[in-house]
Amino acid sequence: MILFALGFVFGAFLLQQQAQLPALGAGYLLAASLICLFNFSRFKLHFALHKACIFAFAALFGFFWAALFATTRLSDELPKDWEQKSIDVIGVVATLPEVTERGERFKFDVEKILTSRANGLNPKVPAHISLNFYRDFVSQQPENAPSKTNFFHAARLKVGQRWQFTVRLKRPHSTYNPHGFDFEAWALAENIRANGTIKGKSGYKKLQNFVWRPTYFIEHCRENIGNRISQALANKPYAGVLRALVVGDDSQIAVQDWNVYLRTGTSHLMSISGLHITMLAGLAFACIAFVWRRAPSLVLRMPTRQAATIGGMLVAIIYACLAGLSVPTQRTLFMLMAFAAALLLGKKVPISRVLAIALIVVVLIDPWAVSAPGFWLSFGAIAIIAYVSVSRIGTGHWLFETINTQWAVTIGMLPMLILMFGQTSIVSPIANAFAIPVISLLVVPLAILGAILPLDFILSLAHWLMSMCMHGLTWLAATPMAAWSQAAAPVWAIILAVFGVLWLLLPRGFPQRWLGLILLLPMLVVHPQRPNNGEMKVAVLDVGQGLSVVIQTKNHTLLYDAGSSYSSQSDAGSKIIVPFLRGEGIAKLDGFVISHNDLDHSGGAASVLAQVPVYWLASSFVLPESMLPQTLPKMPQQLHCAAGQKWVWDKVIFEVLYPSLLSYANLDLSDNNRSCVIKVTSQYGSILLTGDIEKEAEATLLGANKEELRSDTLVAPHHGSKTSSTVDFVQAVGAKHTIFTVGYLNRFKHPKPDIEKRYEESGAFTYRSDYQGELEIEFTKASPIDIKSWRELQRKYWHDQY
Repeated sequence: MILFALGFVFGAFLLQQQAQLPALGAGYLLAASLICLFNFSRFKLHFALHKACIFAFAALFGFFWAALFATTRLSDELPKDWEQKSIDVIGVVATLPEVTERGERFKFDVEKILTSRANGLNPKVPAHISLNFYRDFVSQQPENAPSKTNFFHAARLKVGQRWQFTVRLKRPHSTYNPHGFDFEAWALAENIRANGTIKGKSGYKKLQNFVWRPTYFIEHCRENIGNRISQALANKPYAGVLRALVVGDDSQIAVQDWNVYLRTGTSHLMSISGLHITMLAGLAFACIAFVWRRAPSLVLRMPTRQAATIGGMLVAIIYACLAGLSVPTQRTLFMLMAFAAALLLGKKVPISRVLAIALIVVVLIDPWAVSAPGFWLSFGAIAIIAYVSVSRIGTGHWLFETINTQWAVTIGMLPMLILMFGQTSIVSPIANAFAIPVISLLVVPLAILGAILPLDFILSLAHWLMSMCMHGLTWLAATPMAAWSQAAAPVWAIILAVFGVLWLLLPRGFPQRWLGLILLLPMLVVHPQRPNNGEMKVAVLDVGQGLSVVIQTKNHTLLYDAGSSYSSQSDAGSKIIVPFLRGEGIAKLDGFVISHNDLDHSGGAASVLAQVPVYWLASSFVLPESMLPQTLPKMPQQLHCAAGQKWVWDKVIFEVLYPSLLSYANLDLSDNNRSCVIKVTSQYGSILLTGDIEKEAEATLLGANKEELRSDTLVAPHHGSKTSSTVDFVQAVGAKHTIFTVGYLNRFKHPKPDIEKRYEESGAFTYRSDYQGELEIEFTKASPIDIKSWRELQRKYWHDQY
């Protein structure tokens, strides 16, 4: 059973790494051949070969099971011809709307398409889409309100309502960078095959208040309970946390609170997790057993253990449904069901078999679960606990056993945390020691009780306990060495680390356990190779409609711009730039240039400054206080960009070409035309960074230092707009490679076709970040000006080709 489960999961995982889907016909043929081999092996082959055939059969089954799901789901797509066109649809609000500053976001089940064309054919729209409903206003916070206060406004749309919408849709598309989040993979796993917006005030009409369906009813209950919590705890800083603990909606947890949970290793506690479900089911089991055994009439009808088991299981199912049946809750639910069945049947079931059954069931239902970090973290944690506790001789005091288990989980999960997130919490054992009992045994039960009963004081008590817990977590998170950041390790180092953990956690008395530490070392000390003297590596990150460039020399790193701010809870700094820097092993920035004061270039700056030490910061404007967080790793030296500034790092020359000091006195100069223009020259090529300069600034550059503009690579000014890239400027730069940093189907329609054509006619190869993702440019002796596209290097079968 265990071998089959591992093989099945391996096969499903292998499918998710493919650049294209296999032919299902070949899969059926291979499966038939392997079944014959498997049956033959039972009688004719060696035991080890028989086991290998079991694993191979399970892997093949998992691979083509996942391929079948993927083929079916990908067939339900939005044609590219219908992107961004107005389409009238009728459908049902399928999930609890996620409230944002500008409106709400929700999943919509399409029932009927009303739009048609002259030929009588309706456009094809996927059955499940994600929509944004923008309000006519933006909610404002009181001037003196605390930054973490929860300002709740009820969603206008309700789960289960049938609406007619006029929508504009596009295919799932995301920014794509190393060490970053792949939204397209997530959308496929969530069965969201298009996303878009509802058009205008006249673009919607409610047709029915509620459509009955079990899934809609569950979501409706989640919505009512979540709204009850938000209303009862309005203006309370941790209302969003309680909402997440009860209904699994973590969209209202403040960004600064998430940073605390990440640094203390308690993120798993701030949403409905397997731990909460297990403890709540155990609490229900104990309460029911306490009451049942004291009522003889009840005992005569059903034994206490059976009644308590059934009651605990029902509580677990209800709570898991409130969570929306996420991967961790599914894993826990299936494991509890297996244990409950064993208790009811009076049988003992090994935990390894229960874990194997849960693995198979989860991946059978959702083959994309193997791509979710929660899948590996939840199953990995249970496997480690079983490894260090089951079949061990002798048990100590419960306190020492608890400490030993927490230590084992902390060490055991280290390879996975480094691989997936590039960091781990050093204070995690201490934080979890008090956070687990407080949150799982006190806050969660009280929050659920207070949400169901019309007793606000119970919710207030749960919030007070959460506040006390947060004081401790915040103090731990503020310690200098709360979290350890680590560069992305190669696969071979991770595999060695896993074996090292298993060796290190062997039973006490086993000789040479310390050798496991040696196997952990490669994961901790191997870093990505940096350029040699005179060389440089440039990463033009895919941040959507914006700009961010990371330049590495042998011993120094410069960040040019920080992308955009998407919302108060999300920006390019926290979502893209910081994970990239951590994954590349960049612990500090020697320089940070913010070219000008536009949101798509400076929006992520605050997140970068809050999480990465910066030696100096240069810009063409006075930085507002909001861009400088209250707590910085290190306060950077602040400078103004000025033409003539020049410095050399590791034989690589950095020159500021624009703006001049005199231009700061010109109040009529636009923000775009104040952009810092920097040329970086290595021994093997150069790159010109131009921000959003327009024709006026280009003319100034052509008049002042035309010869200095010539570069091998150019990041196109102002994303390829018509206001920039004049013929004279393009010819003066003479770039062999030109990069446009643009958002997919952006509303400005950048880059303009005639501008793109202008560069191509000049002899330049053109690249687009929306089509090719992050672009890595190596200026080295081995391969001068080698440009690699992340979408080409890491293409998956769900990615569109352009």
